[in-house]
Amino acid sequence: MDEHWSKVISELQNFRPGPNRECEYYHCHYDGQDCSLCFCPLYPCLDPRLGGMVVSKRGTEVWSCESCYWNHRGEVAKELAKRIAPTATRPPRSELERAKKEVEALHPVSAMPIMILGATSGAGKSLLVAALCRLFSDMGFNVAPFKSQNMSLNSMVTPQGGEISRAQALQAVAARTEPDHHMNPILLKPKKDDVSQVIVEGKPYRDMDVKTYYGEFTLGEGTEIVKRAWEFLKKTRDVVVIEGAGSPAEINILDRDIANMKAAEIAQAPCLLVVNMEWGGAFAYAYGTVDLLPPEKRRMIKGIILNNMHGDASCLDEGIKELESRLGIPVLGVVPHVEHFLPDEDSQDLAKEKGSGELRVGVIMLPRIANFTDLDALALEGVKVVYVKEVRSLEGVDAVIIPGTKNTVADLRWLHEKGLFEAIRSLRGKVPILGICGGYQMLGKEVIDLNGVEGDEGASWEGLGLLDVTTNFEFYEKRTTQVTGRLADGSGEVRGYEIHMGQSESRESPLFYLKENGSEKAEGAVSPDGMVMGSYVHGLFDLPAFRSAFLSKIPHRESRDECPQDYDRSVEEGLDALASVVGSSLDMNRLLTILREGL
Repeated sequence: MDEHWSKVISELQNFRPGPNRECEYYHCHYDGQDCSLCFCPLYPCLDPRLGGMVVSKRGTEVWSCESCYWNHRGEVAKELAKRIAPTATRPPRSELERAKKEVEALHPVSAMPIMILGATSGAGKSLLVAALCRLFSDMGFNVAPFKSQNMSLNSMVTPQGGEISRAQALQAVAARTEPDHHMNPILLKPKKDDVSQVIVEGKPYRDMDVKTYYGEFTLGEGTEIVKRAWEFLKKTRDVVVIEGAGSPAEINILDRDIANMKAAEIAQAPCLLVVNMEWGGAFAYAYGTVDLLPPEKRRMIKGIILNNMHGDASCLDEGIKELESRLGIPVLGVVPHVEHFLPDEDSQDLAKEKGSGELRVGVIMLPRIANFTDLDALALEGVKVVYVKEVRSLEGVDAVIIPGTKNTVADLRWLHEKGLFEAIRSLRGKVPILGICGGYQMLGKEVIDLNGVEGDEGASWEGLGLLDVTTNFEFYEKRTTQVTGRLADGSGEVRGYEIHMGQSESRESPLFYLKENGSEKAEGAVSPDGMVMGSYVHGLFDLPAFRSAFLSKIPHRESRDECPQDYDRSVEEGLDALASVVGSSLDMNRLLTILREGL
Protein backbone atom coordinates (compact mmCIF):
# COMPACT_ATOMS: atom_id res chain seq x y z
CA MET A 1 0.00 0.00 0.00
CA ASP A 2 1.42 3.43 -0.95
CA GLU A 3 1.97 5.92 1.86
CA HIS A 4 -0.51 8.49 0.57
CA TRP A 5 -3.35 5.98 0.24
CA SER A 6 -2.72 4.64 3.75
CA LYS A 7 -3.29 8.15 5.09
CA VAL A 8 -6.44 8.47 2.99
CA ILE A 9 -7.77 5.21 4.49
CA SER A 10 -7.07 6.48 8.00
CA GLU A 11 -9.06 9.63 7.33
CA LEU A 12 -11.94 7.75 5.70
CA GLN A 13 -12.15 5.35 8.65
CA ASN A 14 -11.99 8.16 11.21
CA PHE A 15 -13.97 10.78 9.32
CA ARG A 16 -14.34 13.94 11.43
CA PRO A 17 -15.76 16.88 9.50
CA GLY A 18 -14.48 20.36 10.19
CA PRO A 19 -11.17 22.09 10.91
CA ASN A 20 -8.40 20.12 12.60
CA ARG A 21 -6.85 22.94 14.60
CA GLU A 22 -4.46 20.53 16.33
CA CYS A 23 -2.71 19.70 13.06
CA GLU A 24 0.79 21.21 12.90
CA TYR A 25 0.04 22.43 9.36
CA TYR A 26 -3.32 24.06 10.17
CA HIS A 27 -4.34 26.17 8.49
CA CYS A 28 -2.77 25.13 5.22
CA HIS A 29 -5.07 27.04 2.89
CA TYR A 30 -7.39 29.30 4.88
CA ASP A 31 -8.75 29.79 8.36
CA GLY A 32 -11.79 27.61 9.01
CA GLN A 33 -11.11 25.15 6.20
CA ASP A 34 -12.47 21.63 6.48
CA CYS A 35 -9.54 19.27 7.15
CA SER A 36 -11.45 15.99 7.28
CA LEU A 37 -9.88 14.77 4.02
CA CYS A 38 -6.53 16.48 4.18
CA PHE A 39 -5.04 13.69 2.10
CA CYS A 40 -7.13 13.80 -1.05
CA PRO A 41 -8.44 10.39 -2.19
CA LEU A 42 -8.49 11.67 -5.79
CA TYR A 43 -4.80 12.58 -5.89
CA PRO A 44 -3.56 13.12 -8.52
CA CYS A 45 -6.85 14.17 -10.14
CA LEU A 46 -5.09 15.81 -13.13
CA ASP A 47 -7.95 18.31 -13.37
CA PRO A 48 -6.39 21.55 -14.72
CA ARG A 49 -9.01 23.58 -12.80
CA LEU A 50 -7.67 22.20 -9.52
CA GLY A 51 -3.92 22.04 -10.02
CA GLY A 52 -1.06 21.51 -12.43
CA MET A 53 2.31 19.90 -12.96
CA VAL A 54 5.29 21.51 -11.22
CA VAL A 55 8.98 20.63 -10.95
CA SER A 56 9.81 19.15 -7.56
CA LYS A 57 12.98 19.74 -5.56
CA ARG A 58 14.28 16.49 -7.01
CA GLY A 59 13.92 17.87 -10.53
CA THR A 60 10.98 15.66 -11.50
CA GLU A 61 7.50 16.75 -12.48
CA VAL A 62 4.76 16.14 -9.89
CA TRP A 63 1.10 17.05 -9.64
CA SER A 64 0.58 20.05 -7.36
CA CYS A 65 -2.83 20.87 -5.86
CA GLU A 66 -1.56 23.65 -3.60
CA SER A 67 -4.20 26.05 -4.94
CA CYS A 68 -7.07 23.52 -4.74
CA TYR A 69 -9.67 24.27 -2.06
CA TRP A 70 -12.37 21.98 -3.43
CA ASN A 71 -11.45 18.98 -1.29
CA HIS A 72 -11.28 21.27 1.78
CA ARG A 73 -14.93 22.21 1.57
CA GLY A 74 -17.02 20.40 4.16
CA GLU A 75 -19.83 19.43 1.81
CA VAL A 76 -17.37 18.06 -0.77
CA ALA A 77 -15.41 16.06 1.81
CA LYS A 78 -18.61 14.49 3.15
CA GLU A 79 -19.82 13.48 -0.31
CA LEU A 80 -16.44 12.01 -1.26
CA ALA A 81 -16.34 10.05 2.00
CA LYS A 82 -19.74 8.52 1.14
CA ARG A 83 -18.58 7.37 -2.28
CA ILE A 84 -15.03 6.13 -1.69
CA ALA A 85 -14.57 2.97 0.35
CA PRO A 86 -11.44 2.67 2.56
CA THR A 87 -10.12 -0.36 0.65
CA ALA A 88 -6.65 -1.74 1.23
CA THR A 89 -5.59 -0.81 -2.29
CA ARG A 90 -6.31 2.34 -4.23
CA PRO A 91 -9.49 1.98 -6.36
CA PRO A 92 -9.15 2.12 -10.14
CA ARG A 93 -8.83 5.61 -11.61
CA SER A 94 -12.19 5.19 -13.36
CA GLU A 95 -13.95 4.62 -10.04
CA LEU A 96 -12.34 7.70 -8.48
CA GLU A 97 -13.28 9.80 -11.52
CA ARG A 98 -16.87 8.58 -11.29
CA ALA A 99 -17.03 9.63 -7.61
CA LYS A 100 -15.53 13.02 -8.47
CA LYS A 101 -18.06 13.55 -11.26
CA GLU A 102 -20.99 12.72 -8.96
CA VAL A 103 -19.80 15.11 -6.27
CA GLU A 104 -19.07 17.85 -8.78
CA ALA A 105 -22.66 17.62 -10.04
CA LEU A 106 -23.75 18.60 -6.52
CA HIS A 107 -20.93 21.01 -5.69
CA PRO A 108 -19.19 22.60 -8.69
CA VAL A 109 -15.45 23.15 -8.72
CA SER A 110 -15.99 26.83 -9.56
CA ALA A 111 -18.86 28.72 -7.99
CA MET A 112 -21.79 29.77 -10.15
CA PRO A 113 -22.07 33.58 -9.88
CA ILE A 114 -25.07 35.82 -10.35
CA MET A 115 -25.02 39.60 -9.92
CA ILE A 116 -27.77 41.91 -8.69
CA LEU A 117 -27.47 45.43 -10.11
CA GLY A 118 -29.66 48.40 -9.28
CA ALA A 119 -30.96 51.03 -11.67
CA THR A 120 -30.44 53.45 -8.76
CA SER A 121 -29.25 53.53 -5.19
CA GLY A 122 -32.05 52.31 -2.93
CA ALA A 123 -33.38 49.87 -5.53
CA GLY A 124 -33.46 47.12 -2.91
CA LYS A 125 -30.36 45.23 -4.01
CA SER A 126 -29.11 44.39 -0.52
CA LEU A 127 -32.32 42.75 0.63
CA LEU A 128 -32.82 40.92 -2.67
CA VAL A 129 -29.30 39.50 -2.38
CA ALA A 130 -30.13 38.40 1.18
CA ALA A 131 -33.35 36.77 -0.03
CA LEU A 132 -31.55 34.93 -2.85
CA CYS A 133 -28.82 33.78 -0.46
CA ARG A 134 -31.47 32.25 1.78
CA LEU A 135 -33.33 30.69 -1.19
CA PHE A 136 -30.16 29.12 -2.62
CA SER A 137 -29.17 27.90 0.85
CA ASP A 138 -32.61 26.29 1.19
CA MET A 139 -31.89 24.46 -2.09
CA GLY A 140 -28.77 22.92 -0.56
CA PHE A 141 -26.13 25.16 -2.14
CA ASN A 142 -23.09 26.41 -0.25
CA VAL A 143 -23.69 30.08 -1.00
CA ALA A 144 -21.93 33.34 -0.15
CA PRO A 145 -22.65 37.03 -0.79
CA PHE A 146 -20.09 39.31 -2.44
CA LYS A 147 -19.86 43.07 -2.82
CA SER A 148 -16.54 44.16 -4.23
CA GLN A 149 -16.84 47.73 -2.93
CA ASN A 150 -19.34 49.13 -0.46
CA MET A 151 -19.66 52.61 0.98
CA SER A 152 -21.24 52.44 4.40
CA LEU A 153 -20.78 53.51 8.00
CA ASN A 154 -22.68 50.42 9.10
CA SER A 155 -20.06 47.75 9.60
CA MET A 156 -19.34 44.73 11.76
CA VAL A 157 -16.42 42.51 12.72
CA THR A 158 -15.93 39.00 11.37
CA PRO A 159 -14.75 36.14 13.63
CA GLN A 160 -11.25 36.65 12.19
CA GLY A 161 -11.26 40.32 13.24
CA GLY A 162 -11.88 41.84 9.81
CA GLU A 163 -14.30 44.72 9.21
CA ILE A 164 -16.99 44.41 6.54
CA SER A 165 -20.25 46.13 5.73
CA ARG A 166 -23.23 45.23 7.92
CA ALA A 167 -25.21 44.48 4.74
CA GLN A 168 -22.82 41.70 3.71
CA ALA A 169 -22.85 40.36 7.26
CA LEU A 170 -26.66 40.13 7.09
CA GLN A 171 -26.41 38.42 3.71
CA ALA A 172 -23.97 35.92 5.21
CA VAL A 173 -26.54 35.16 7.92
CA ALA A 174 -29.09 34.66 5.13
CA ALA A 175 -26.68 32.28 3.41
CA ARG A 176 -26.17 30.40 6.70
CA THR A 177 -22.44 30.95 6.53
CA GLU A 178 -19.80 32.72 8.57
CA PRO A 179 -19.00 36.24 7.35
CA ASP A 180 -15.45 36.98 6.25
CA HIS A 181 -13.63 39.83 4.56
CA HIS A 182 -13.68 38.17 1.11
CA MET A 183 -17.40 38.99 0.96
CA ASN A 184 -16.63 42.73 1.05
CA PRO A 185 -12.94 43.26 0.23
CA ILE A 186 -13.19 47.06 -0.09
CA LEU A 187 -15.24 49.14 2.36
CA LEU A 188 -15.36 52.93 2.15
CA LYS A 189 -16.24 54.73 5.38
CA PRO A 190 -16.86 58.45 4.70
CA LYS A 191 -15.05 60.83 7.06
CA LYS A 192 -16.07 64.04 5.30
CA ASP A 193 -17.63 65.05 1.98
CA ASP A 194 -14.81 63.92 -0.31
CA VAL A 195 -12.63 61.73 1.95
CA SER A 196 -13.20 58.15 3.11
CA GLN A 197 -11.28 55.70 5.20
CA VAL A 198 -10.60 52.75 2.90
CA ILE A 199 -10.85 49.33 4.53
CA VAL A 200 -9.03 46.68 2.49
CA GLU A 201 -9.55 42.98 3.17
CA GLY A 202 -10.97 43.79 6.59
CA LYS A 203 -8.22 46.17 7.77
CA PRO A 204 -7.79 49.97 7.63
CA TYR A 205 -5.63 50.84 4.62
CA ARG A 206 -5.57 54.64 4.38
CA ASP A 207 -7.74 57.71 3.87
CA MET A 208 -8.40 58.72 0.26
CA ASP A 209 -10.20 61.53 -1.48
CA VAL A 210 -12.45 60.86 -4.47
CA LYS A 211 -9.81 61.92 -7.00
CA THR A 212 -7.19 59.56 -5.58
CA TYR A 213 -9.61 56.66 -5.21
CA TYR A 214 -10.95 56.75 -8.77
CA GLY A 215 -7.87 58.25 -10.38
CA GLU A 216 -5.24 55.93 -8.93
CA PHE A 217 -6.65 53.15 -6.77
CA THR A 218 -9.53 51.42 -8.55
CA LEU A 219 -7.81 50.42 -11.78
CA GLY A 220 -4.64 49.27 -10.02
CA GLU A 221 -4.65 47.95 -6.48
CA GLY A 222 -8.43 47.99 -6.23
CA THR A 223 -8.96 45.65 -9.17
CA GLU A 224 -6.36 43.20 -7.87
CA ILE A 225 -7.99 43.21 -4.42
CA VAL A 226 -11.37 42.38 -5.98
CA LYS A 227 -9.83 39.60 -8.07
CA ARG A 228 -8.19 38.02 -4.99
CA ALA A 229 -11.46 37.98 -3.08
CA TRP A 230 -13.38 36.56 -6.01
CA GLU A 231 -10.81 33.79 -6.60
CA PHE A 232 -11.20 32.66 -3.00
CA LEU A 233 -15.01 32.64 -3.08
CA LYS A 234 -15.00 30.94 -6.48
CA LYS A 235 -12.96 28.06 -5.07
CA THR A 236 -14.88 27.62 -1.83
CA ARG A 237 -18.59 27.98 -2.78
CA ASP A 238 -21.29 26.53 -4.99
CA VAL A 239 -23.06 29.84 -5.64
CA VAL A 240 -21.99 33.46 -5.09
CA VAL A 241 -24.63 36.20 -5.16
CA ILE A 242 -22.92 39.48 -6.06
CA GLU A 243 -24.32 42.89 -5.21
CA GLY A 244 -23.59 46.01 -7.20
CA ALA A 245 -23.38 49.55 -5.82
CA GLY A 246 -25.51 52.47 -6.93
CA SER A 247 -26.08 52.20 -10.68
CA PRO A 248 -23.96 50.34 -13.27
CA ALA A 249 -24.58 53.16 -15.77
CA GLU A 250 -22.75 56.02 -14.04
CA ILE A 251 -21.16 57.18 -17.29
CA ASN A 252 -18.80 59.62 -15.54
CA ILE A 253 -16.92 56.77 -13.82
CA LEU A 254 -17.89 53.79 -16.00
CA ASP A 255 -14.28 52.96 -16.90
CA ARG A 256 -13.13 53.19 -13.24
CA ASP A 257 -16.07 51.61 -11.41
CA ILE A 258 -15.05 48.33 -9.76
CA ALA A 259 -18.34 47.82 -7.92
CA ASN A 260 -20.60 46.98 -10.87
CA MET A 261 -19.78 45.77 -14.40
CA LYS A 262 -16.06 45.38 -13.65
CA ALA A 263 -16.92 43.00 -10.81
CA ALA A 264 -19.34 41.16 -13.12
CA GLU A 265 -16.60 40.81 -15.75
CA ILE A 266 -14.09 39.50 -13.19
CA ALA A 267 -16.59 36.88 -11.99
CA GLN A 268 -18.11 36.30 -15.45
CA ALA A 269 -21.48 36.74 -13.79
CA PRO A 270 -24.85 37.04 -15.53
CA CYS A 271 -26.59 40.14 -14.19
CA LEU A 272 -30.12 40.96 -13.04
CA LEU A 273 -31.23 44.60 -12.97
CA VAL A 274 -33.45 45.71 -10.08
CA VAL A 275 -35.77 48.73 -10.25
CA ASN A 276 -37.61 50.30 -7.30
CA MET A 277 -41.28 50.65 -8.34
CA GLU A 278 -42.06 53.01 -5.45
CA TRP A 279 -40.06 55.83 -7.01
CA GLY A 280 -42.09 55.94 -10.21
CA GLY A 281 -40.70 55.83 -13.76
CA ALA A 282 -39.61 52.21 -13.34
CA PHE A 283 -39.72 51.35 -17.05
CA ALA A 284 -37.68 54.45 -17.90
CA TYR A 285 -35.13 53.58 -15.20
CA ALA A 286 -34.78 50.06 -16.59
CA TYR A 287 -34.62 51.09 -20.24
CA GLY A 288 -32.29 54.04 -19.65
CA THR A 289 -29.87 52.01 -17.52
CA VAL A 290 -29.52 49.27 -20.14
CA ASP A 291 -29.33 51.78 -23.00
CA LEU A 292 -26.46 53.70 -21.35
CA LEU A 293 -24.31 50.60 -21.06
CA PRO A 294 -21.82 49.75 -23.84
CA PRO A 295 -23.02 46.84 -26.04
CA GLU A 296 -20.61 44.29 -24.52
CA LYS A 297 -21.83 45.10 -21.02
CA ARG A 298 -25.47 45.34 -22.07
CA ARG A 299 -25.30 41.70 -23.16
CA MET A 300 -24.51 40.70 -19.56
CA ILE A 301 -27.97 41.80 -18.35
CA LYS A 302 -30.02 38.59 -18.40
CA GLY A 303 -33.11 39.64 -16.47
CA ILE A 304 -35.00 42.52 -14.84
CA ILE A 305 -36.73 42.52 -11.44
CA LEU A 306 -39.37 45.12 -10.59
CA ASN A 307 -39.12 45.58 -6.85
CA ASN A 308 -41.13 47.14 -4.01
CA MET A 309 -44.52 47.18 -5.75
CA HIS A 310 -47.52 48.61 -3.90
CA GLY A 311 -50.86 47.35 -5.16
CA ASP A 312 -51.89 44.99 -7.95
CA ALA A 313 -48.96 44.01 -10.17
CA SER A 314 -51.25 43.01 -13.05
CA CYS A 315 -51.53 46.69 -14.03
CA LEU A 316 -47.91 46.41 -15.20
CA ASP A 317 -48.53 43.62 -17.70
CA GLU A 318 -48.65 45.76 -20.86
CA GLY A 319 -45.64 47.80 -19.80
CA ILE A 320 -43.65 44.65 -19.04
CA LYS A 321 -44.39 43.22 -22.48
CA GLU A 322 -43.31 46.47 -24.14
CA LEU A 323 -40.12 46.65 -22.05
CA GLU A 324 -39.21 43.05 -22.87
CA SER A 325 -39.86 43.70 -26.56
CA ARG A 326 -37.69 46.82 -26.65
CA LEU A 327 -34.77 45.40 -24.66
CA GLY A 328 -34.97 41.71 -25.45
CA ILE A 329 -34.48 41.02 -21.74
CA PRO A 330 -37.07 39.10 -19.69
CA VAL A 331 -38.73 40.54 -16.60
CA LEU A 332 -38.36 37.77 -14.01
CA GLY A 333 -41.10 39.04 -11.72
CA VAL A 334 -42.61 41.81 -9.63
CA VAL A 335 -41.70 41.74 -5.93
CA PRO A 336 -44.29 43.41 -3.69
CA HIS A 337 -43.47 45.89 -0.93
CA VAL A 338 -42.48 43.94 2.18
CA GLU A 339 -42.67 45.32 5.71
CA HIS A 340 -39.70 43.87 7.55
CA PHE A 341 -37.68 44.10 10.75
CA LEU A 342 -34.33 43.56 9.06
CA PRO A 343 -31.42 46.00 9.53
CA ASP A 344 -31.33 48.98 7.16
CA GLU A 345 -28.29 49.60 4.97
CA ASP A 346 -28.53 53.36 4.57
CA SER A 347 -28.94 56.18 7.08
CA GLN A 348 -31.43 57.80 4.68
CA ASP A 349 -33.98 55.33 6.07
CA LEU A 350 -33.64 56.72 9.59
CA ALA A 351 -36.12 59.55 9.12
CA LYS A 352 -38.85 57.12 10.12
CA GLU A 353 -39.63 56.22 13.71
CA LYS A 354 -39.18 52.59 14.62
CA GLY A 355 -41.16 50.47 17.01
CA SER A 356 -44.33 51.35 18.84
CA GLY A 357 -45.27 52.24 22.38
CA GLU A 358 -45.58 55.23 24.64
CA LEU A 359 -41.94 55.35 25.72
CA ARG A 360 -39.67 57.32 23.36
CA VAL A 361 -35.93 56.67 23.06
CA GLY A 362 -34.21 59.64 21.41
CA VAL A 363 -31.20 58.76 19.26
CA ILE A 364 -28.95 61.66 18.31
CA MET A 365 -28.82 61.70 14.48
CA LEU A 366 -25.14 62.52 14.11
CA PRO A 367 -24.06 63.62 10.61
CA ARG A 368 -21.57 60.73 10.47
CA ILE A 369 -23.72 58.22 12.37
CA ALA A 370 -22.30 54.70 12.24
CA ASN A 371 -23.60 51.27 13.17
CA PHE A 372 -27.13 52.53 13.80
CA THR A 373 -28.32 48.91 13.51
CA ASP A 374 -27.21 48.67 17.16
CA LEU A 375 -30.60 50.15 17.98
CA ASP A 376 -32.88 47.85 15.98
CA ALA A 377 -33.35 45.42 18.85
CA LEU A 378 -34.92 48.14 21.03
CA ALA A 379 -38.12 47.78 19.01
CA LEU A 380 -38.53 44.33 20.58
CA GLU A 381 -39.09 46.01 23.96
CA GLY A 382 -42.20 47.96 23.04
CA VAL A 383 -40.54 51.36 22.78
CA LYS A 384 -40.45 53.92 19.97
CA VAL A 385 -37.05 54.92 18.61
CA VAL A 386 -36.96 58.50 17.28
CA TYR A 387 -34.01 60.23 15.63
CA VAL A 388 -33.06 63.66 16.95
CA LYS A 389 -31.42 66.43 14.91
CA GLU A 390 -32.47 69.48 16.92
CA VAL A 391 -33.04 70.52 20.53
CA ARG A 392 -36.82 70.61 20.38
CA SER A 393 -36.92 66.94 19.31
CA LEU A 394 -35.33 66.02 22.65
CA GLU A 395 -38.34 67.33 24.55
CA GLY A 396 -40.28 64.54 26.19
CA VAL A 397 -37.86 61.70 25.41
CA ASP A 398 -37.60 58.98 28.04
CA ALA A 399 -33.99 58.03 27.27
CA VAL A 400 -31.13 59.31 25.11
CA ILE A 401 -28.60 57.38 23.06
CA ILE A 402 -25.55 58.91 21.37
CA PRO A 403 -24.60 56.29 18.75
CA GLY A 404 -21.36 55.53 16.97
CA THR A 405 -19.77 57.95 14.54
CA LYS A 406 -17.02 57.81 11.95
CA ASN A 407 -15.62 61.12 13.23
CA THR A 408 -15.98 61.82 16.93
CA VAL A 409 -14.36 65.25 16.78
CA ALA A 410 -16.45 66.55 13.87
CA ASP A 411 -19.71 65.31 15.37
CA LEU A 412 -18.80 66.71 18.79
CA ARG A 413 -18.50 70.10 17.10
CA TRP A 414 -21.88 69.51 15.45
CA LEU A 415 -23.48 68.94 18.88
CA HIS A 416 -22.26 72.43 19.86
CA GLU A 417 -23.49 74.01 16.62
CA LYS A 418 -26.98 72.55 17.02
CA GLY A 419 -27.28 73.39 20.72
CA LEU A 420 -27.55 69.68 21.51
CA PHE A 421 -24.37 69.69 23.61
CA GLU A 422 -25.97 71.67 26.45
CA ALA A 423 -29.38 70.11 25.88
CA ILE A 424 -27.98 66.62 26.51
CA ARG A 425 -26.07 67.83 29.56
CA SER A 426 -29.29 69.27 31.01
CA LEU A 427 -30.90 65.83 30.97
CA ARG A 428 -28.36 64.33 33.37
CA GLY A 429 -30.15 62.47 36.17
CA LYS A 430 -33.56 62.93 34.52
CA VAL A 431 -33.38 60.21 31.86
CA PRO A 432 -30.89 57.38 31.19
CA ILE A 433 -28.17 58.41 28.72
CA LEU A 434 -26.07 55.89 26.79
CA GLY A 435 -23.10 56.47 24.50
CA ILE A 436 -21.92 53.75 22.12
CA CYS A 437 -18.40 53.84 20.66
CA GLY A 438 -17.95 57.43 19.41
CA GLY A 439 -20.92 58.40 21.57
CA TYR A 440 -19.09 56.91 24.57
CA GLN A 441 -16.05 59.03 23.75
CA MET A 442 -18.24 62.17 23.61
CA LEU A 443 -19.71 61.45 27.06
CA GLY A 444 -16.27 61.77 28.64
CA LYS A 445 -14.48 64.85 29.90
CA GLU A 446 -11.96 65.25 27.08
CA VAL A 447 -11.18 64.02 23.57
CA ILE A 448 -7.48 64.40 22.77
CA ASP A 449 -6.35 64.30 19.12
CA LEU A 450 -2.96 65.98 19.07
CA ASN A 451 -1.89 64.14 15.90
CA GLY A 452 -4.99 65.04 13.88
CA VAL A 453 -6.11 61.42 13.48
CA GLU A 454 -9.79 62.44 13.58
CA GLY A 455 -9.53 65.94 12.16
CA ASP A 456 -7.34 68.21 10.07
CA GLU A 457 -5.71 69.79 13.09
CA GLY A 458 -4.22 68.44 16.28
CA ALA A 459 -6.03 69.65 19.39
CA SER A 460 -8.06 68.63 22.44
CA TRP A 461 -11.81 69.06 22.80
CA GLU A 462 -14.07 69.24 25.80
CA GLY A 463 -16.48 66.33 26.05
CA LEU A 464 -19.95 66.32 27.58
CA GLY A 465 -18.39 65.54 30.95
CA LEU A 466 -21.12 63.13 31.98
CA LEU A 467 -18.59 60.35 32.60
CA ASP A 468 -15.11 60.58 34.13
CA VAL A 469 -13.46 59.30 30.96
CA THR A 470 -10.66 60.62 28.73
CA THR A 471 -10.14 59.49 25.12
CA ASN A 472 -6.85 59.82 23.25
CA PHE A 473 -6.44 59.44 19.46
CA GLU A 474 -2.71 58.88 19.38
CA PHE A 475 -2.23 56.45 16.48
CA TYR A 476 -3.95 55.58 13.20
CA GLU A 477 -4.89 52.17 14.57
CA LYS A 478 -8.28 50.50 14.85
CA ARG A 479 -9.45 47.81 17.27
CA THR A 480 -11.72 45.30 15.51
CA THR A 481 -12.78 42.25 17.47
CA GLN A 482 -15.81 40.20 18.46
CA VAL A 483 -16.51 40.15 22.19
CA THR A 484 -18.55 38.26 24.76
CA GLY A 485 -18.98 38.85 28.45
CA ARG A 486 -21.39 39.84 31.17
CA LEU A 487 -22.98 42.89 32.71
CA ALA A 488 -20.92 44.15 35.63
CA ASP A 489 -23.91 43.78 37.97
CA GLY A 490 -24.19 40.10 37.03
CA SER A 491 -27.68 40.44 35.56
CA GLY A 492 -26.93 38.76 32.25
CA GLU A 493 -24.70 38.26 29.23
CA VAL A 494 -23.58 40.63 26.48
CA ARG A 495 -22.05 39.97 23.09
CA GLY A 496 -21.11 42.10 20.14
CA TYR A 497 -18.06 43.60 18.51
CA GLU A 498 -15.72 46.55 18.81
CA ILE A 499 -14.75 48.82 15.90
CA HIS A 500 -13.01 51.97 17.02
CA MET A 501 -9.98 54.17 16.85
CA GLY A 502 -8.74 55.89 20.00
CA GLN A 503 -8.28 54.57 23.53
CA SER A 504 -10.44 55.58 26.50
CA GLU A 505 -9.34 55.70 30.12
CA SER A 506 -12.24 55.39 32.55
CA ARG A 507 -12.24 56.27 36.22
CA GLU A 508 -15.85 55.10 36.61
CA SER A 509 -17.21 51.68 37.50
CA PRO A 510 -17.24 49.35 34.48
CA LEU A 511 -20.41 48.58 32.55
CA PHE A 512 -19.31 45.13 31.36
CA TYR A 513 -16.70 42.48 32.02
CA LEU A 514 -15.53 40.99 28.70
CA LYS A 515 -13.71 37.71 28.21
CA GLU A 516 -10.16 38.13 26.98
CA ASN A 517 -7.29 35.61 26.97
CA GLY A 518 -8.93 33.39 29.55
CA SER A 519 -9.72 36.19 31.99
CA GLU A 520 -12.13 39.10 32.31
CA LYS A 521 -11.45 42.71 31.34
CA ALA A 522 -13.44 45.69 32.59
CA GLU A 523 -15.10 47.60 29.73
CA GLY A 524 -17.20 50.72 29.46
CA ALA A 525 -18.30 53.06 32.23
CA VAL A 526 -21.35 53.82 34.34
CA SER A 527 -21.92 56.90 36.51
CA PRO A 528 -22.42 56.54 40.29
CA ASP A 529 -26.18 57.04 39.97
CA GLY A 530 -26.38 54.51 37.12
CA MET A 531 -28.08 56.99 34.78
CA VAL A 532 -25.16 57.58 32.37
CA MET A 533 -23.49 54.65 30.58
CA GLY A 534 -20.89 54.27 27.85
CA SER A 535 -19.38 51.33 25.98
CA TYR A 536 -17.39 50.45 22.87
CA VAL A 537 -19.52 47.33 22.29
CA HIS A 538 -21.68 47.41 19.17
CA GLY A 539 -24.68 45.07 19.25
CA LEU A 540 -25.02 45.44 23.01
CA PHE A 541 -28.84 45.45 22.75
CA ASP A 542 -29.06 42.17 20.78
CA LEU A 543 -29.29 40.06 23.93
CA PRO A 544 -32.17 40.96 26.26
CA ALA A 545 -30.19 41.53 29.48
CA PHE A 546 -28.76 44.94 28.63
CA ARG A 547 -31.91 46.06 26.82
CA SER A 548 -33.84 45.47 30.02
CA ALA A 549 -31.12 46.98 32.23
CA PHE A 550 -30.97 50.20 30.22
CA LEU A 551 -34.72 50.69 29.88
CA SER A 552 -35.28 49.86 33.55
CA LYS A 553 -33.55 53.17 34.37
CA ILE A 554 -36.56 55.05 32.96
CA PRO A 555 -38.36 56.16 36.16
CA HIS A 556 -41.94 55.60 34.95
CA ARG A 557 -41.36 52.45 32.88
CA GLU A 558 -43.70 49.66 33.88
CA SER A 559 -42.24 46.19 34.36
CA ARG A 560 -42.87 43.71 31.55
CA ASP A 561 -43.95 40.17 32.32
CA GLU A 562 -43.52 38.62 28.87
CA CYS A 563 -40.43 36.62 27.97
CA PRO A 564 -37.67 38.74 26.40
CA GLN A 565 -37.43 38.33 22.65
CA ASP A 566 -34.31 37.14 20.87
CA TYR A 567 -33.07 39.60 18.24
CA ASP A 568 -31.17 36.98 16.23
CA ARG A 569 -34.30 34.85 16.01
CA SER A 570 -36.32 37.84 14.79
CA VAL A 571 -33.73 38.40 12.04
CA GLU A 572 -33.90 34.74 11.01
CA GLU A 573 -37.68 34.90 10.87
CA GLY A 574 -37.48 38.09 8.84
CA LEU A 575 -35.08 36.52 6.35
CA ASP A 576 -37.31 33.47 5.94
CA ALA A 577 -40.35 35.68 5.38
CA LEU A 578 -38.51 37.86 2.87
CA ALA A 579 -37.18 34.84 0.97
CA SER A 580 -40.66 33.36 0.82
CA VAL A 581 -42.09 36.51 -0.78
CA VAL A 582 -39.22 36.89 -3.24
CA GLY A 583 -39.25 33.19 -4.16
CA SER A 584 -42.98 33.24 -4.90
CA SER A 585 -42.72 36.51 -6.88
CA LEU A 586 -39.89 35.57 -9.23
CA ASP A 587 -39.68 32.97 -11.97
CA MET A 588 -37.19 30.89 -10.03
CA ASN A 589 -36.87 28.22 -12.73
CA ARG A 590 -35.80 30.86 -15.22
CA LEU A 591 -33.47 32.42 -12.66
CA LEU A 592 -31.84 29.04 -12.01
CA THR A 593 -31.39 28.55 -15.74
CA ILE A 594 -29.62 31.92 -15.97
CA LEU A 595 -27.43 30.92 -13.01
CA ARG A 596 -26.45 27.56 -14.51
CA GLU A 597 -25.92 28.81 -18.05
CA GLY A 598 -23.74 31.72 -16.95
CA LEU A 599 -22.42 34.09 -19.61
